[in-house]
Amino acid sequence: MTRQDRLCGVITPLLTPFERDLSIAQQLYHQHAAECLANGAHYLSPFGTTGEAASHSVAERMAALEALVVSGAARPDQLMPGTGLCSLSETLTLTRHAVAIGCRAVMVLPPFFHVNATDDGLYRYFGQLIEGVGSDALRLCLYHIPQMTRIGISPELAGRLSAAFPGVVAAYKDSSGDWQNTQAVIRAAPGVSVFPGSESVMVQAMRLGGGGCISAGCNSNVAAIRAVYDAAADGRYEVAEVLSGPVNRHRAALEGGGLIPALKSLKAHQTGDRRWLTLRPPLEDADPGVGAALAETLGRVV
Repeated sequence: MTRQDRLCGVITPLLTPFERDLSIAQQLYHQHAAECLANGAHYLSPFGTTGEAASHSVAERMAALEALVVSGAARPDQLMPGTGLCSLSETLTLTRHAVAIGCRAVMVLPPFFHVNATDDGLYRYFGQLIEGVGSDALRLCLYHIPQMTRIGISPELAGRLSAAFPGVVAAYKDSSGDWQNTQAVIRAAPGVSVFPGSESVMVQAMRLGGGGCISAGCNSNVAAIRAVYDAAADGRYEVAEVLSGPVNRHRAALEGGGLIPALKSLKAHQTGDRRWLTLRPPLEDADPGVGAALAETLGRVV
């Protein structure tokens, strides 16, 4: 399978801006989505960890996804929404909805409350999800972030699901920060496009056949990340490594500020729109001072 046939590229897990009443700030959301695409993102992933997905209802997610398309901010085939919940029936509802709209793929967490589930149990969950959707158009990205879910998607399970549902189980997002796991998934599931959750290891992953990255940093630095991706996709790995220097320092600065609140504070500083400072409970609102300090730090990143 060639890179052109696979789900590959730079994917932005969209931040979600909120009004003070905690409803989604729709116009601001659509503007940010359109800017990420215009600046180089291949796809957008609404309602991942960066988008505070766990604080959104099923109805909110579906309405927001439809509004992204209706607004013209993104085409359906540029979207890979997060649809994974603890309840299989709710995951089915969100996944069917995304497929019906025409989304490129969906990103699915394991059922995170069930921390004692075995690989056999998780296989049953994902298998019933795929069979329940029952569509040849479904493309599924397994989402591995065990530090948050307390349950993971092992390389062996990824390989097993890929073999049972070839072409449907199309991708794997590895947000574990464990490079050994990323390598193991690439080996165990060669038919799956593996995306590190950080741009800092994107080039290493692409050397082994990885698909690109799905990174929170794409909310603030997508053009530079896209340049690294393009160089690596063309086989110009030495150029990609050189371009990765400032990209990796940008990422480190974001992580030092707390990543999601840091990104929101930075957006508030850059745009002057204080709605970006709002996070949904139980998270605390972003500190506006972090964005100002971060902007100064990033201005020195070369």
